[in-house]
Amino acid sequence: MTVRWLIVTLVLCVIAAWAGTAERNETVMIVDFASGSESWPNIDDAVMGGLSSSEMVVEKDHASFRGLVSFDNNGGFASVRSRPQVRDLSAFDGLILRVRSDDKQYGFRIRTSASFDGVSYQAPLAPPPGEWTDVTIFFSDFVPVWRGRPVADHPPLDPAIVTTLGLIVSRQEGPFRIDIASIRAFSKAAGADGAS
Repeated sequence: MTVRWLIVTLVLCVIAAWAGTAERNETVMIVDFASGSESWPNIDDAVMGGLSSSEMVVEKDHASFRGLVSFDNNGGFASVRSRPQVRDLSAFDGLILRVRSDDKQYGFRIRTSASFDGVSYQAPLAPPPGEWTDVTIFFSDFVPVWRGRPVADHPPLDPAIVTTLGLIVSRQEGPFRIDIASIRAFSKAAGADGAS
């Protein structure tokens, strides 16, 4: 009788551990442009007199952030930002972006407030050009920035209050384009192995 209970208990523990792991391994879709997510408004250097221009256009199965960065009138950046919506992502370790890009260097930004200006958190985004790829960004990779410059002694990103998501291209003159299909949240247990 004792051996039978021991075996039953062991089997139940294995099933519970497997079920817990399976639950943690799920990723959660945050943005899916193929399923009707809306485009993000642009915020370009025109807000400070620059001449850069951009737009985000939702196409059949992705959104395209594209435009032209100009250094004229002391400009040099273009960006888009989602409309404010607070998301509690504290149960996750980061984001997986499905993207296709040109050869430019981009930044992926998160804001933790709905204010227009102020500190945001940025991580580099430089996928291989010309092919769809999944880029993994850990929340710990995001650095606080204000107007493109790192902010010392600022609290780290709090994933419990993710309010806006965004893309930025700066200090790279000329046309640009990056396509984004989706953004998912993931946990380390899901097998993500770092930024790619």
